[in-house]
Amino acid sequence: MIRSSGDTPELVGTIGGSDLFKSLIAFDTTSYRSNLALIDYVRDYLSQYGVKSKLFFSDERNKANLYATIGPDDRPGIVLSGHTDVVPVTGQDWQYDPWRATESNSRIYGRGVCDMKGFISVVLSRVPAMAAAELQRPIHIALSYDEEIGCVGVRSLLAYLATLDVKPAACIVGEPTNMQIVSGHKGKLSVHCQVRGYACHSALAPRGVNAVEAAAKLVAFLSEMAERCRSEGPIDHGFDVPYTTIHTGLIRGGTVLNIVPGECEFEFEFRHLPADDPDDRYSAVKAFARSCLEPAMQAVRPETGFVFAQRSRFAGLDTDPGAEIIALLKRLTGERRVGKVGFGTEGGEFDAIGIPAVVCGPGSIQQAHRPDEFVTLEQLERCEILIDRLVEELSNA
Repeated sequence: MIRSSGDTPELVGTIGGSDLFKSLIAFDTTSYRSNLALIDYVRDYLSQYGVKSKLFFSDERNKANLYATIGPDDRPGIVLSGHTDVVPVTGQDWQYDPWRATESNSRIYGRGVCDMKGFISVVLSRVPAMAAAELQRPIHIALSYDEEIGCVGVRSLLAYLATLDVKPAACIVGEPTNMQIVSGHKGKLSVHCQVRGYACHSALAPRGVNAVEAAAKLVAFLSEMAERCRSEGPIDHGFDVPYTTIHTGLIRGGTVLNIVPGECEFEFEFRHLPADDPDDRYSAVKAFARSCLEPAMQAVRPETGFVFAQRSRFAGLDTDPGAEIIALLKRLTGERRVGKVGFGTEGGEFDAIGIPAVVCGPGSIQQAHRPDEFVTLEQLERCEILIDRLVEELSNA
């Protein structure tokens, strides 16, 4: 049950995390919206148990990360990390209200129930037990914004963690893995390319610079590079797609057929293996544009050419199979297999500042971003067991 005051739901219970779940889902935290109402709600909830929160705001101060520590802060502990933003529901055909957690047939439906407010609700539901336990090593709760647009928000929080004399020992990212232990994922670099041509009447095409055709030549170069990645590697068979992929996803250009297009823009991305450097490939793309395409364009009009701008990036993750955090997750979950996934998380960003990370959370990534997104009660129960065992483990450490 949710009681509401304006647009802010009020917590009325934490049985199995379900009421927390309802409250969190009721906040529309689509990435283009603010998450501050949810963050304030969580901060107030934590304060009921004597837990203080640090907030790290966006430049516009309309979004924030939250970081809270339960237990001693003078020794390394475990971060439980999740993002608060969700993807849009616009244009999707939902049977259920996306902003209301609805239980049916042992599933809970709603936007973000799987990716990843289910994990967050389970973690928060265990805060009373964490606060009451005599933790020998701390548990840190990290909630971030704008993960869905490239792990953008968490970086201000990570900049703070990097300055600490005592950093967390490890991080568990609760993205949906069906509660399987994941030690690795690919990284991403996405780029916007603007092509500046010169427009003229199509009857005088040689006097213009066709921006669409120039863009097409660079897109073809990207496609050839992608094929080389597939055939030449590097290869890591731990991934479903065992090589770096390169993909052009958006392109716009031209006005009408009888005008040589003076503008074109497109976006492309590298989804790279953790050991594969996307900057080398990106540099090769820019070098091809500068040396092979621009000279002919600028021979007609010197102001023409390519303008590149990085859109987003996040690091890949490749945690050592022998890392302590993996051994811990094996003990807590009873799982022995350790896998890798193609989607990205903030885990690689934690690892980049010296905090080893694993990914393990309730639900399937196949349900994420879809209409009628759901998570099963069985998955939530398994997540509850994991967090309960973690509290016990850190109390006996």
